Amino acid sequence: MTTRFYEITPELLSLSDKCAKASKIDPEFYTKYDVKRGLRDINGKGVLVGLTEISDVCATKTINGELVPANGELYYRGYNIKDIIHGLKDSNHFGFEESTYLLLFGKLPDQQELNEFTSLLSGYRTLPTSFVRDIIMKAPSKDMMNTLARSVLTLYSYDERANDTSFSNVLRQCLQLISLFPLLSVYGYQAYKHYHDGASLFIHSPKPEFSTAENILHILRSDSSFTPLEAKLLDIALIIHMEHGGGNNSTFTTHLVSSSGTDTYSVIAASLGSLKGPKHGGANIKVVQMIEDMKAKLKDWSDEEEVGNYLRALLHKEAFDHAGLIYGMGHAVYSLSDPRAEIFRSFVQRLSKEKGQDKEFALYSLVEQLAPKIIADERKMYKGVCPNVDFYSGFAYSMLNLPLELYTPIFAIARIAGWSAHRMEEIAGNGKIMRPAYKNIQEHLEYVPMPQRD
Repeated sequence: MTTRFYEITPELLSLSDKCAKASKIDPEFYTKYDVKRGLRDINGKGVLVGLTEISDVCATKTINGELVPANGELYYRGYNIKDIIHGLKDSNHFGFEESTYLLLFGKLPDQQELNEFTSLLSGYRTLPTSFVRDIIMKAPSKDMMNTLARSVLTLYSYDERANDTSFSNVLRQCLQLISLFPLLSVYGYQAYKHYHDGASLFIHSPKPEFSTAENILHILRSDSSFTPLEAKLLDIALIIHMEHGGGNNSTFTTHLVSSSGTDTYSVIAASLGSLKGPKHGGANIKVVQMIEDMKAKLKDWSDEEEVGNYLRALLHKEAFDHAGLIYGMGHAVYSLSDPRAEIFRSFVQRLSKEKGQDKEFALYSLVEQLAPKIIADERKMYKGVCPNVDFYSGFAYSMLNLPLELYTPIFAIARIAGWSAHRMEEIAGNGKIMRPAYKNIQEHLEYVPMPQRD
């Protein structure tokens, strides 16, 4: 009898138990051999494995020779991201393209340089002939990150210089992918909704005069309409998600795979696989789902006691998904504040007023206020807890009527700029292939031939 492709048979379950037993490492060995599991020390701080000039993630300061927690700061090529966003706050200027230029070329562009760069990106925002019909529309996946990764890998076949890892060619490939990610993501979603849910199929071509944020809203919505504040908020979201140091999981993947000398498409597909993980890029979806469950269960969204009891129930695995987590709270680096969440909060508040969702914003604010205190009371923490960027981004995307399926791809549309800068940095360094060591703790055994085994 032929086993179905996706079937879990009793035989496989038995083998799975054996594999699990053989794969489990006693956590005590990590302490015994002083192994930095996950490239982190016991306090969660990342092990230093490389140097970069692209961005700086700051969460500590030195007082009397000792490192202590500090309010978080994020710098792109030496510029505080808060200053970058402040320069855009009350203008009609969009900043994602300008910030992409900064990450890639190490300087802020003047007007002529920015105009030439945005024109170059616009020129690259065209998929190969019949790519939408032959690739995106065929067997569309319900997971847009898989769809995006498949499209990226397929673009390899359309590139006559796919394996050319010369600096100029890799830069060309990166710029093309930065330009194409919005199309690959949104078209993939529209194809899936059409073939699986029967939704009307419409494919809007991008407009050369539009920014990346404007084009996302233009090609996603059937009527192509959006307000200036909606486009501004999405542009800010792209900027604060585009880069976060070389050590985050997907960007480290970019460095790691690039160090092997492989092609750009393989590198970016690997980074997408990392970002897809719910511990990395998918957290904002969980925040929205958690808040929706909270709204359904609570009688009074403004009652501190009732909201606090729900948050405690989350930690005790008695509410929502029973995972014991308050999603959107806590970060591997930041303990007092995540600058990206601080920046985003004011823009999200403005959009909530435009959308008439002040009550929802007040609930988010109350959770933001109560959760760190409740977590500190309920859990043994080695550092403080603060809202991270995912806490408000999901709410923002819901107000923009972005489908849940596109939340993580939006993250990828932004982060491809940072991945590209780090890929160029890795190639420019011409370093050795990365090869961290693992310590074997399995004793050596004498091999026994089959007939002699019990």
